[in-house]
Amino acid sequence: MTTTMLKSKDYTRSPWKNGGGIFTDIADAHRPGSPARDWDSLLWRFASTPIVAPGPFSHMPGIDRLQMVVGGRGLVLRSPAQEFDEREPFTAVRFTGEMEIVTVLEAGPVEVVNLMGRRGAAEIALDAIRQPGERSLPAGTHLVYAAQGECRVRIEAEDFAMSHQDTLRIELAAASTLTLVSGLVVVGSIRLVG
Repeated sequence: MTTTMLKSKDYTRSPWKNGGGIFTDIADAHRPGSPARDWDSLLWRFASTPIVAPGPFSHMPGIDRLQMVVGGRGLVLRSPAQEFDEREPFTAVRFTGEMEIVTVLEAGPVEVVNLMGRRGAAEIALDAIRQPGERSLPAGTHLVYAAQGECRVRIEAEDFAMSHQDTLRIELAAASTLTLVSGLVVVGSIRLVG
Protein backbone atom coordinates (compact mmCIF):
# COMPACT_ATOMS: atom_id res chain seq x y z
CA MET A 1 0.00 0.00 0.00
CA THR A 2 1.14 3.50 -0.85
CA THR A 3 -0.65 6.60 0.46
CA THR A 4 -0.27 10.25 -0.50
CA MET A 5 -2.11 13.15 1.12
CA LEU A 6 -3.20 15.67 -1.51
CA LYS A 7 -3.85 19.11 -0.01
CA SER A 8 -6.53 21.31 -1.53
CA LYS A 9 -4.16 24.33 -1.57
CA ASP A 10 -1.92 22.43 -4.03
CA TYR A 11 -4.61 21.45 -6.56
CA THR A 12 -4.37 22.98 -10.02
CA ARG A 13 -7.17 24.78 -11.85
CA SER A 14 -7.85 24.33 -15.57
CA PRO A 15 -10.54 25.37 -18.05
CA TRP A 16 -13.29 22.93 -18.95
CA LYS A 17 -12.69 21.23 -22.27
CA ASN A 18 -15.44 23.42 -23.80
CA GLY A 19 -14.13 26.55 -22.04
CA GLY A 20 -17.41 27.07 -20.15
CA GLY A 21 -15.92 27.04 -16.66
CA ILE A 22 -12.98 26.07 -14.46
CA PHE A 23 -12.39 22.70 -12.80
CA THR A 24 -10.07 21.80 -9.94
CA ASP A 25 -7.79 18.94 -10.96
CA ILE A 26 -7.31 16.76 -7.86
CA ALA A 27 -5.56 13.74 -9.40
CA ASP A 28 -5.14 12.20 -12.84
CA ALA A 29 -3.13 9.73 -14.92
CA HIS A 30 -2.08 9.80 -18.56
CA ARG A 31 -0.75 7.21 -20.99
CA PRO A 32 2.93 6.53 -20.27
CA GLY A 33 5.22 8.09 -22.85
CA SER A 34 2.61 10.52 -24.20
CA PRO A 35 4.24 13.66 -25.58
CA ALA A 36 1.61 15.84 -23.86
CA ARG A 37 -0.59 15.48 -20.79
CA ASP A 38 -3.81 16.44 -22.52
CA TRP A 39 -7.34 15.15 -23.09
CA ASP A 40 -6.10 12.71 -25.76
CA SER A 41 -3.59 11.06 -23.42
CA LEU A 42 -5.89 11.02 -20.38
CA LEU A 43 -6.46 7.64 -18.70
CA TRP A 44 -8.46 8.99 -15.75
CA ARG A 45 -9.14 12.22 -13.86
CA PHE A 46 -10.71 13.04 -10.48
CA ALA A 47 -11.79 16.67 -10.27
CA SER A 48 -14.24 19.06 -8.66
CA THR A 49 -16.04 21.97 -10.26
CA PRO A 50 -18.73 24.51 -9.50
CA ILE A 51 -21.70 24.64 -11.85
CA VAL A 52 -23.06 28.15 -11.49
CA ALA A 53 -25.23 28.50 -14.61
CA PRO A 54 -27.12 26.14 -16.93
CA GLY A 55 -25.14 25.10 -19.97
CA PRO A 56 -23.74 22.29 -22.12
CA PHE A 57 -21.24 19.68 -20.95
CA SER A 58 -17.95 19.18 -22.77
CA HIS A 59 -17.89 16.59 -25.57
CA MET A 60 -15.45 13.83 -24.49
CA PRO A 61 -15.43 10.90 -26.94
CA GLY A 62 -14.16 7.65 -25.42
CA ILE A 63 -14.52 8.85 -21.82
CA ASP A 64 -16.89 7.34 -19.24
CA ARG A 65 -17.99 9.77 -16.55
CA LEU A 66 -19.29 9.57 -12.99
CA GLN A 67 -20.53 12.69 -11.24
CA MET A 68 -21.82 13.54 -7.77
CA VAL A 69 -23.12 16.76 -6.19
CA VAL A 70 -21.17 17.54 -2.98
CA GLY A 71 -22.45 21.08 -2.36
CA GLY A 72 -25.88 22.58 -3.03
CA ARG A 73 -28.76 20.65 -4.53
CA GLY A 74 -31.16 20.55 -7.44
CA LEU A 75 -28.91 19.51 -10.34
CA VAL A 76 -30.45 17.69 -13.30
CA LEU A 77 -28.55 16.59 -16.42
CA ARG A 78 -30.65 16.41 -19.58
CA SER A 79 -29.77 14.62 -22.79
CA PRO A 80 -32.03 14.04 -25.82
CA ALA A 81 -32.55 10.44 -24.67
CA GLN A 82 -32.72 10.62 -20.87
CA GLU A 83 -32.48 12.63 -17.67
CA PHE A 84 -29.94 12.13 -14.88
CA ASP A 85 -31.26 13.13 -11.46
CA GLU A 86 -28.71 14.63 -9.07
CA ARG A 87 -31.23 16.70 -7.12
CA GLU A 88 -30.09 15.12 -3.86
CA PRO A 89 -26.41 15.47 -2.92
CA PHE A 90 -24.13 12.42 -2.87
CA THR A 91 -26.04 10.57 -5.60
CA ALA A 92 -23.68 9.34 -8.34
CA VAL A 93 -24.76 9.29 -11.98
CA ARG A 94 -22.93 7.59 -14.86
CA PHE A 95 -22.92 8.75 -18.47
CA THR A 96 -20.65 8.75 -21.51
CA GLY A 97 -18.60 11.67 -22.76
CA GLU A 98 -20.29 11.40 -26.16
CA MET A 99 -23.73 12.30 -24.75
CA GLU A 100 -25.13 15.75 -25.46
CA ILE A 101 -25.91 16.98 -21.95
CA VAL A 102 -27.25 20.30 -20.70
CA THR A 103 -27.42 21.16 -17.00
CA VAL A 104 -30.54 22.35 -15.20
CA LEU A 105 -30.10 24.10 -11.84
CA GLU A 106 -33.35 23.98 -9.87
CA ALA A 107 -32.02 25.55 -6.65
CA GLY A 108 -28.97 27.62 -7.57
CA PRO A 109 -25.28 26.76 -8.07
CA VAL A 110 -23.83 23.40 -7.06
CA GLU A 111 -20.38 21.91 -6.50
CA VAL A 112 -19.71 18.49 -8.07
CA VAL A 113 -16.94 15.93 -8.16
CA ASN A 114 -16.24 14.09 -11.40
CA LEU A 115 -14.41 10.84 -12.04
CA MET A 116 -13.57 10.26 -15.70
CA GLY A 117 -12.04 7.14 -17.19
CA ARG A 118 -10.87 6.26 -20.69
CA ARG A 119 -13.21 3.52 -21.92
CA GLY A 120 -11.36 0.21 -22.30
CA ALA A 121 -8.40 1.46 -20.24
CA ALA A 122 -9.88 2.30 -16.82
CA GLU A 123 -12.83 0.97 -14.84
CA ILE A 124 -14.22 3.59 -12.46
CA ALA A 125 -16.54 3.76 -9.43
CA LEU A 126 -17.72 6.69 -7.27
CA ASP A 127 -19.44 6.38 -3.91
CA ALA A 128 -20.15 8.48 -0.81
CA ILE A 129 -19.55 7.09 2.69
CA ARG A 130 -21.72 8.99 5.18
CA GLN A 131 -21.75 6.73 8.23
CA PRO A 132 -18.76 5.49 10.24
CA GLY A 133 -17.84 1.92 9.39
CA GLU A 134 -15.79 -0.32 7.13
CA ARG A 135 -15.72 -0.46 3.35
CA SER A 136 -13.85 -3.04 1.26
CA LEU A 137 -11.47 -1.64 -1.35
CA PRO A 138 -10.21 -3.79 -4.25
CA ALA A 139 -6.72 -3.53 -5.69
CA GLY A 140 -6.25 -0.30 -7.65
CA THR A 141 -6.16 3.45 -7.08
CA HIS A 142 -8.58 5.03 -4.59
CA LEU A 143 -9.14 8.73 -3.94
CA VAL A 144 -10.76 9.49 -0.59
CA TYR A 145 -12.08 13.07 -0.75
CA ALA A 146 -13.13 15.05 2.36
CA ALA A 147 -16.41 16.32 0.96
CA GLN A 148 -17.79 18.16 4.01
CA GLY A 149 -15.43 19.59 6.59
CA GLU A 150 -12.95 17.57 8.62
CA CYS A 151 -12.88 13.78 8.51
CA ARG A 152 -10.81 10.84 9.70
CA VAL A 153 -10.24 7.49 8.00
CA ARG A 154 -8.18 4.40 8.77
CA ILE A 155 -6.61 1.92 6.39
CA GLU A 156 -4.39 -0.99 7.41
CA ALA A 157 -4.18 0.30 11.02
CA GLU A 158 -2.97 3.74 9.91
CA ASP A 159 -5.10 6.80 10.74
CA PHE A 160 -5.42 9.85 8.49
CA ALA A 161 -7.03 13.19 9.37
CA MET A 162 -8.17 15.30 6.43
CA SER A 163 -9.28 18.90 6.18
CA HIS A 164 -12.17 19.98 3.98
CA GLN A 165 -11.47 19.11 0.30
CA ASP A 166 -8.20 17.28 0.99
CA THR A 167 -7.81 13.88 -0.70
CA LEU A 168 -6.04 10.74 0.44
CA ARG A 169 -4.69 8.86 -2.59
CA ILE A 170 -4.31 5.14 -1.89
CA GLU A 171 -2.56 2.69 -4.23
CA LEU A 172 -3.38 -0.93 -3.39
CA ALA A 173 -1.69 -4.00 -4.88
CA ALA A 174 -4.24 -6.20 -3.04
CA ALA A 175 -7.67 -5.70 -1.50
CA SER A 176 -7.89 -3.85 1.80
CA THR A 177 -10.42 -2.24 4.14
CA LEU A 178 -11.11 1.46 4.57
CA THR A 179 -12.74 2.58 7.83
CA LEU A 180 -14.53 5.91 8.05
CA VAL A 181 -13.97 7.10 11.63
CA SER A 182 -15.71 10.47 11.36
CA GLY A 183 -17.02 12.90 8.78
CA LEU A 184 -18.18 12.25 5.23
CA VAL A 185 -16.01 11.14 2.31
CA VAL A 186 -16.44 10.51 -1.40
CA VAL A 187 -14.38 7.61 -2.73
CA GLY A 188 -13.34 7.47 -6.36
CA SER A 189 -11.90 4.10 -7.41
CA ILE A 190 -9.93 3.31 -10.57
CA ARG A 191 -8.69 0.02 -11.94
CA LEU A 192 -6.55 0.10 -15.05
CA VAL A 193 -7.40 -2.63 -17.57
CA GLY A 194 -6.14 -3.78 -20.96
